[in-house]
Amino acid sequence: MNNQSHAWQRQDLAKLFLEDVRAGIPLAAEQIDVVLRVVVHATTNVDRLLDLGCGDGILGRTVMAEYAHATGVFLDLSEHMIEAAKKKVDHQRAIFVVQDLGAKDWTQSVASHAPFDLVLSGFAIHHLPNERKRELYQDIFDLLKPGGLFLNLEHVAPRCQWADRAFDDLFIDSLWSHDQRRGGTRTRDDVATEWYHRPDKTENILVPVELQCQWLGEIGFQDVDCFFKLFQLALFGGKKPE
Repeated sequence: MNNQSHAWQRQDLAKLFLEDVRAGIPLAAEQIDVVLRVVVHATTNVDRLLDLGCGDGILGRTVMAEYAHATGVFLDLSEHMIEAAKKKVDHQRAIFVVQDLGAKDWTQSVASHAPFDLVLSGFAIHHLPNERKRELYQDIFDLLKPGGLFLNLEHVAPRCQWADRAFDDLFIDSLWSHDQRRGGTRTRDDVATEWYHRPDKTENILVPVELQCQWLGEIGFQDVDCFFKLFQLALFGGKKPE
């Protein structure tokens, strides 16, 4: 198992992400909207999808709501995340897998359901060492049908320090606004302190989106692009050739 991801097996951290951080991500709804628009325009159909690091299944179930016949495989390292997904995803249309993407043989857990029309991932792959990231992109390429689409909604490395500071400022504002809407009593300084000392911060291994797009192209993905970017938040991906 990949030591970089051990913290996400903790129930308290899974709960924090699902209830606080995920809902407070800047422009979260807009990101999901862009994901769906790319899927609709880049594919002819989605019969089967794979959601990697699925959390509560937000990306996969959003696509499945658009494609009523689609089935999905929802995979996460954390049993607590999988339990959250099970509460929100139609069990008749989904399979749930607890698996570590850091494991070299992780594809064995989903191979019987491949190939996939669509592979999605949201804020999961950046925890892996860079060499493993690239290996994982190759695994995903191999799991896709010809013409299949891969989209990664991800936390990426900034190109300059001031953009890094701007990202922190934006995220803190967004988290604080989310807390205020829920009737919270934390000050912005409280939220900032929690943000800068968040328990998963040391596990982030960020890579510029440009380099990751280059990796995808070298693997063989076509139409590789970054479809959304806001400081350290990016949606990028590509298609497997027909």
